[in-house]
Amino acid sequence: MPVLQVNGLTKLYRTYKKRPGFRGAFAGLFHRQIEFTQAVKDVSFAIEAGELVGFLGPNGAGKTTTLKMLAGLLYPTGGTARVLGFVPWERHDRYRRQFGLLLGQKNQLWWDLPARESLELNSKIYDLPRAQFEQTVADLTDYLGVRDKLNVMVRELSLGERMKFELIAALLHDPKVLFLDEPTLGLDVVSQKKVRDFLRHHNATRHTTMLLTSHYMTDIAELCHRVIIIDHGAIFFDGQLSEVVDRFADFKLISIQCAGLAGTWPVDLNQFGEVVELNSVRAKLKVKRDRVIAVCKTLLDQLPVSDIDIEEVPIEEVIRQIFAR
Repeated sequence: MPVLQVNGLTKLYRTYKKRPGFRGAFAGLFHRQIEFTQAVKDVSFAIEAGELVGFLGPNGAGKTTTLKMLAGLLYPTGGTARVLGFVPWERHDRYRRQFGLLLGQKNQLWWDLPARESLELNSKIYDLPRAQFEQTVADLTDYLGVRDKLNVMVRELSLGERMKFELIAALLHDPKVLFLDEPTLGLDVVSQKKVRDFLRHHNATRHTTMLLTSHYMTDIAELCHRVIIIDHGAIFFDGQLSEVVDRFADFKLISIQCAGLAGTWPVDLNQFGEVVELNSVRAKLKVKRDRVIAVCKTLLDQLPVSDIDIEEVPIEEVIRQIFAR
């Protein structure tokens, strides 16, 4: 049985449209124009225990709204969901003790307290035994390299250090399910890699089920085998990350390097595909998948090729093209 089962989940927001000017504001006291915005539309998916799934979509696609409903922070307009056998928005205490939520743009640590005191407060909320709390904090801070920052005020921590402590706070009670919304937002590349390595290690050792949203495709490519793509509130794709390239990228990149050219190319490379890069000795072409073998053979026959390379289109570009549709 899946740990997380979602069927037809829908969320509508009702907003009031204000007319301009004083007259509009006065008229609004008696008659308001109501508009409905569909943030999530009939979303259905299932996630098995221990899976680490990427949840992708452009800004405003409904990712964060979906996570908030699964965490019990929002009530849906329609549909059903069960996480660990619980209906999230019923907010059973047993459920709240079994999931963790990390919102990259929201703080759960107390700004004016040292990080340790914020963690201790969380441990009291979850009624954790002292020995378990100390061991968990020691293990997580050692792995993330922030043990020496435990007694530093949260406001004085760098963004990367603060995000690591936010992650520790979300994992303090050893949740079975972890919802991650932009966990590497704003971090430098070193801190991003540290957080990714930690999430991969935690998922492998603790078998925590994770649903991850991120605009950094490196996060998704390094952590998730499966991705769910949502756009305009609806599921657009649900499957293996490798299938995204196969289904939505109908071309490959061919790079060639030639020796002995006199500064100009003896053939027009545009006849083989789109020229992406070009200099006096090297070229990169975007070629339709069904023409790759034939184009490579022709290039080898007509040019003094010293090196040739065929590669898939970067996943970032594929996702960008999907969003652009």
